[in-house]
Amino acid sequence: MYSTELGINFFGNVSEKNQLKKIEILKKNINNFKIFLVIAGTNTSQIPGISAAGINAKSRRKTALADAEFLLKGASKDHKYKLPFLNAGVTPALISHVCSKLINIYPVIVPLGIGVKPYFNHLVVEDRDLGPSNCLTTGKSMSKKRVINLYEGGLAIGKSSKQPILISESVPGGTTTAQAVMEAFGLRVSNLVGSSLFKAPRKLRRKVVQKGLLNANLNNDFDSFDVVAAVGDPFQAFSMGLLIGARSAKQPVILSGGSQMLAIILLVLEFLDVKNENDFIEDVFLATTGWLVKDNSLNQLLNLINEKYDVNLLGLASPLNFKSSKYKELKDYELGHVKEGVGAGGISLLAFLDGFKNEEIVSLCQQNLEIMKSLGQISLEKDC
Repeated sequence: MYSTELGINFFGNVSEKNQLKKIEILKKNINNFKIFLVIAGTNTSQIPGISAAGINAKSRRKTALADAEFLLKGASKDHKYKLPFLNAGVTPALISHVCSKLINIYPVIVPLGIGVKPYFNHLVVEDRDLGPSNCLTTGKSMSKKRVINLYEGGLAIGKSSKQPILISESVPGGTTTAQAVMEAFGLRVSNLVGSSLFKAPRKLRRKVVQKGLLNANLNNDFDSFDVVAAVGDPFQAFSMGLLIGARSAKQPVILSGGSQMLAIILLVLEFLDVKNENDFIEDVFLATTGWLVKDNSLNQLLNLINEKYDVNLLGLASPLNFKSSKYKELKDYELGHVKEGVGAGGISLLAFLDGFKNEEIVSLCQQNLEIMKSLGQISLEKDC
């Protein structure tokens, strides 16, 4: 893993010369990125102990909406959705809101399978009555028709893009569907896929994924659409199309997250003609937080994909840290809680590249945290 003078860590098998070239691509486009936050529902999130995105199954149904609202509006007395109570930490939407304001970018929200119509501006890609995808244990997460429709919706948006894009997500249960997708294609990743929980529920997730793949009973010639329909989620189907469309329009793409973004890369590489894979990956970046790369498992995961498909995907980790913070909710990130989500890694990385300092970002995060707490914007456990 290499580090720049800004403190950005690189991972993946890309030369130092190439790293500098790629940083220049990002720097040139900092204030031109279009940020998409895909909020999606999967009933996989309802499995007890599978996710830290809310204290219980009921609160996890509201997490993505609350994250999207906070990303757009920050701490506000007019909030409609309370951020779910967490055992530790606070939503990474806090980081993403602060940093998107600093770089002056207004994100686009894409709700999929959320079951309600958000009151704030959003892109309509499918009928909201479709609701969350089924739990992956069924082996029938979604119909193949829904998967293809979501893919085509993302593809059309990506192809029409006149600017670079950043894809982010809020999908409670999404690391489990990501693991299922990667395992379906033969990667043994159960000890590498991260989690919002302090200790990843590896044993539980392994059982859930095994059950889903057994029930899916995929035949020998299955493709990416079959896998997403069997054990995936709506975010994956849409983001596959968005990524392919944006790259066909010759736009750089930041995938802001961890294993969920690597699952998108894998689905796309499986889908593409082998001859085009390195050209496709040339201006695709995986961006995440420093907290997610601490134990090296994401680096190992990225290298597994680089080796399997003979590509050179580059990973970048934001230098953001909360070591100086006076608040427990932020210091919890340093202990390994929450780690990433809502594009926190990629959006904070752009803020650093734009010249903002760690202490400025921490100070603004603390100010927003103080206000949201004073406004009761975070649920108390009894509210859930």
